[in-house]
Amino acid sequence: MAEDFEAAVEDGLRLSKRIYFGKDRAVAPPKPLTAMERASGCSYLPTSPMLYAVIIDPAIVDNPDMPSYQPYVHGRCDIPALIPLQMNGVSLEVDCYLDTAFVTLSCTWRVHCVMGSRSCDCRIAVPMGEQGSLLGVEVEVPRKSYCTQLIAIDSEGTEKVAKREDGGFLKANIFTLTIPQIDGGTNLSVKLRWSQKLMYHDGQFTLNIPFSFPEYVTPAAKKIPKREKIQLNVNAGPGTEILCKTTTHPLKERLRQAGKLGFLYDSEVLSWSSSDFLFTYAVSSSHTFGGVLLSPPLLHDVDHRDFFCCYLFPGKQQSAKVFRREVVFVVDISGSMRGKPLEDTKNALFAALAKLDPEDMFNVIAFNGETYLFSSSLEPATEEVVEKVTQWINMNFVAGGGTNILLPLNQAIKVLSDSCNSIPIIFLITDGAVEDERHICDTMKSQLTNQKNVCPRIFTLGIGTFCNHYFLRMLATISRGHHDAATDVDSIEVRIGRLFARASCIFLANIAFENLDKLDDLEVFPSQIPDLSSESPLIVSGRYSGTFPETLKVNGILADMSNFHLELKTEDAKEIPIGKIVAKHQIELLTAQAWYSENQELKEKVAKLSILNATVSEFTNMVLLETERVKTSGDPTISQKVSSKVDHHKTEDSKPPKTIVLHNMGLGFGNLNATAENVPPGSRDIRPTDAAEVFVKAASNCCGKLCGWCCCMCCIQTCSRINDQCAVVLTQLCGALACLGCFACCDACCGGHNG
Repeated sequence: MAEDFEAAVEDGLRLSKRIYFGKDRAVAPPKPLTAMERASGCSYLPTSPMLYAVIIDPAIVDNPDMPSYQPYVHGRCDIPALIPLQMNGVSLEVDCYLDTAFVTLSCTWRVHCVMGSRSCDCRIAVPMGEQGSLLGVEVEVPRKSYCTQLIAIDSEGTEKVAKREDGGFLKANIFTLTIPQIDGGTNLSVKLRWSQKLMYHDGQFTLNIPFSFPEYVTPAAKKIPKREKIQLNVNAGPGTEILCKTTTHPLKERLRQAGKLGFLYDSEVLSWSSSDFLFTYAVSSSHTFGGVLLSPPLLHDVDHRDFFCCYLFPGKQQSAKVFRREVVFVVDISGSMRGKPLEDTKNALFAALAKLDPEDMFNVIAFNGETYLFSSSLEPATEEVVEKVTQWINMNFVAGGGTNILLPLNQAIKVLSDSCNSIPIIFLITDGAVEDERHICDTMKSQLTNQKNVCPRIFTLGIGTFCNHYFLRMLATISRGHHDAATDVDSIEVRIGRLFARASCIFLANIAFENLDKLDDLEVFPSQIPDLSSESPLIVSGRYSGTFPETLKVNGILADMSNFHLELKTEDAKEIPIGKIVAKHQIELLTAQAWYSENQELKEKVAKLSILNATVSEFTNMVLLETERVKTSGDPTISQKVSSKVDHHKTEDSKPPKTIVLHNMGLGFGNLNATAENVPPGSRDIRPTDAAEVFVKAASNCCGKLCGWCCCMCCIQTCSRINDQCAVVLTQLCGALACLGCFACCDACCGGHNG
């Protein structure tokens, strides 16, 4: 899908050469990437929020203000071309709270590449940062407005849309949405909202927002003023000291208070930002610290209990001792992992093994339908053993067979059964779903409960979308571990590296809250509190009824097996939206519980929570609302006065807005069929394995299109799509028909004379 998108943008850039900008020779049409640029990793995937004109008929491409004589273009674009629109203004507003950033980007674009008398669809592409989650899209055009909204999946009275282009994820972090039929020369006002996580390392938070606009979105006319604005607010919690480190854009400080900072950048520019917006700051402390924030329920919340949010920042733990590591890597080598997924997993595994200390212990278990153990017990991570396991991995990591997850997990727990004075970790990497997932959770829960020492932590990484990420999240939750997803195959090495860094830097384990017994109807997310790592802050949220204590007592175990005690002060979250910060995490945990328990009431609760916080879930659909504005008539001066005083949202037509249901944006609950057929992650469709079925499907599609299309160009395009099997059969069929034709001709010419 991403490859098709890049090809469509490349076609669009070629088409944009038809646009005439007058006699200004300084204006040059955008150039496609050279072979050298492609080899260096450059691509046409958006590196900032973008708008594209969707071009099916190339003949409509022209300057709406200055039509030119263009040679007529015959045919239509097989895959619609995407011409990047020109941007006239952009404003970025970012609010950072604890470990989450809420981003609002407002921009104006112009359909500069379509005749004024014609129209085209416009596609929005929104790349988001780390663990980005789309919160909403709003579009304003002269006579219509569009906005996204979440509804429960079983809602009625909506129009279902079958086309994938209308809305969905191009890649794991790039959301696309199509706005239908915008006239050439129209100005669009677009507002995009999303949330993303802040990266954390060595006591520093890093905010990285995609804000690198390509050169060809700059308006061609030099006289058009171009204003770029960035507003940044940081709130790290009450009483926290914040130290600014680096920034990519010239920010001017506007606010400095305890725990809060404010910055502004506002300037006219010659060209738009060519680099992502990067901002790093340190939460200054040499020890573990944190706090507890309380908040009443949100307006229209179906749950009337209060919120609490406990946050622990590790600080600079340079001298802190981490737990000795005992790690068992459990790696899926089924047939679907063939190629890049398995090679990237091996590279990430080699990098993780290289970071182990000689006193650390490890083992490697590969599995498909069977299991393959490097050793029957844990081995020390010395140079000789690491070199030996590297050779073993290269020999035994051969993709093939099915998927059986329970057997290797049982073997991993057996290997770790004698762990002492360490954090035993099972590192599970898989790309498939299995039928006995709930049974696996039950088995792991009983085995972890029976552990005498510190129970093993299960860190899970799901590759692609065919595995059940909520099963993997449930495994991690019941063991105080952590789950991560590499839905984009290209991100496997990065995701494994970050997950292993978090697992290998644990310095505080078995965390528990001591004095919450007197609260009524207490619910904690997650129910088993994970360990605190120097590579990530810990945020635990929940709902409660009653009076929260003035200080929250936190207990745990340090790496030297001594007890840890900390009292966290309780404060009201006056300026920090706790509900918004924890919504995504709570929805993911509740969805895993709903899957595990198959509880319908819990699914409905997740749907309501999703709609309330505009956060995507498995039990809600995103819809696009199209609203037509009231058309005023009479004196244009009066019309302008009325429209200036009345809000556009209050002047909608009396008929209800048109509602279009887009594709479900969730990850889903796995695909057993794709796993059974070893379909590699990232594939669009499950291909049938039977050759006859392949031919029937291909032949029916090709014949149907041949019957409907008759022009030469379409015939050529259709023939170019026929697969190898169908081409062979059609060639043989044509040969047979030719022979029959010759035989009939000979019979007609010669047969009568013999009679």
